Amino acid sequence: MIYWLYEYRELFSSEEGLLYKVLNIFKYHTFRAGGAALTAFVFSLLFGDRLIRKLISLKIGQPIRSAEEVNKLFELHGKKAGTPTMGGILILAAVVVSTLLWAKWDNVLVWTVLFTTVGLGLLGFYDDYLKISKKNSKGVSARLKLAWQGGVALVASILFSYFAHDSAILRELHIPFFKNAIITDMGVFAVPFFAIIIVGASNAVNLTDGLDGLATGCSLTTTLAYAGFGYVCGNARYSAYLDVPHIPNAAELPIIAMALAGACLGFLWFNAHPAKMFMGDTGSLAIGGCIAALAIGCKQEIILVVVGGVFVMEAMSVIIQVISFKSRGKRVFRMSPIHHHFELGGWHENQVIVRFWILSLIFALVGLATLKIR
Repeated sequence: MIYWLYEYRELFSSEEGLLYKVLNIFKYHTFRAGGAALTAFVFSLLFGDRLIRKLISLKIGQPIRSAEEVNKLFELHGKKAGTPTMGGILILAAVVVSTLLWAKWDNVLVWTVLFTTVGLGLLGFYDDYLKISKKNSKGVSARLKLAWQGGVALVASILFSYFAHDSAILRELHIPFFKNAIITDMGVFAVPFFAIIIVGASNAVNLTDGLDGLATGCSLTTTLAYAGFGYVCGNARYSAYLDVPHIPNAAELPIIAMALAGACLGFLWFNAHPAKMFMGDTGSLAIGGCIAALAIGCKQEIILVVVGGVFVMEAMSVIIQVISFKSRGKRVFRMSPIHHHFELGGWHENQVIVRFWILSLIFALVGLATLKIR
């Protein structure tokens, strides 16, 4: 919306006027990305306390698994029962408002990322609602959850593959460390490929959201990395220098990425240990989908395995645990996802959180470093 001030600046001032020159600044993606981050952060701070009070008044509190289900975990987290959840509403609102305010509205990539984020956020909202209304931690059935995720991911993947302005480039398959595309056109296979990435990332962030600020902090570092990727691939000079695919319309993606980063930073104000509010599935499912969509939009979806290394660790620990228990009747970890394994091993909750944040920062920097290795 604010970009219109640049496009129609002649309506406000002549070319020689000061206002005309000032409005020129709105054409720069970096300035608008910074504006989006600041807007989302301030929005979160302004409405965070109000949302907490509203959630408390509606008695929307987090259900904790009972002592009969997981005795040790209940000892560690039982006191958190009743903490306001569904805080992901704040993140979603901040991202949508900031993006609509600072991004260009004629960009299909922008709308596709927003669609993915909001679509999965609605699933998370429904899941949180069921958990609260039934006063248990089960929520939406696995079948319905996967169907909803798959539907949103399928629509987003079709938009990426056939309706985006740079869809031909998006259908290419690029592998880190290689200058040229491994596959120049994945064709119809691009759709399931993108869908798997969106569903996988959404669930991975959801699994990570188990400790105060853990998923929020890791999402912040991952999102900042994709703001960098988006800036590089959207800039003709830098993409040519670093031998990454140039996607002109991806220049708008750092605005969404920075909006999400600002929203996460603002939410962390309330979500840091001891948390005054949890994001719930409303936030975690939406954030995972948003990160995956950003990765696809700037053709850095493969490197998401590295940049989102903490999320991968969390998801893989659950997969390994399930396979091991079903095939051998034994557990590999004390408990999964893996952050609970370290908790039960004696690490304080804050130690787990901060150490995982450090790992997430390292993974993000390693992922960005791959831009120089071609």
